[in-house]
Amino acid sequence: MKIVTRELLASVVGDAQLNPRLRKNYNIHVSDSSRCHRLLNAIEPASYIRPHRHLDPEKDEAFILMGGRLGIVIFTDAGEVAEAVLLSRDGGNLAADIPHGVFHTAVSLESGTVFYEAKAGPYLPLREEEKGTWAPEDGDPQASLYLERLRSLFD
Repeated sequence: MKIVTRELLASVVGDAQLNPRLRKNYNIHVSDSSRCHRLLNAIEPASYIRPHRHLDPEKDEAFILMGGRLGIVIFTDAGEVAEAVLLSRDGGNLAADIPHGVFHTAVSLESGTVFYEAKAGPYLPLREEEKGTWAPEDGDPQASLYLERLRSLFD
């Protein structure tokens, strides 16, 4: 049995803070080929996740907040914000289930943010039609400005 402890969360957060991308996964599943992926995802406020979707009908995605504050943003196919939901222990929203085919991203709103993520495997790189091509790519100089606009949805 694998147990998620406060010490494990602190360790994954520390790894995220040292990672150039300012995020770190801790896989609970055995391998990328596993049919069910379960992982801890630590993400710092300056980390950018390009909006994306999973077209496989089995790849609904669940996020359960473990610590910090996390903004979930849902987009139309054209890249317009359709919904923004704050996950926060103080606010009462603790989890989100994102259906396959829906463009989304997660935005850390507090240092030390960690969420438990579950979705169907195996891991496959995103196909072009799964990427939000209307949003900057990871590493693009415009990505930090775009991230700040997303973060402002939760001010």
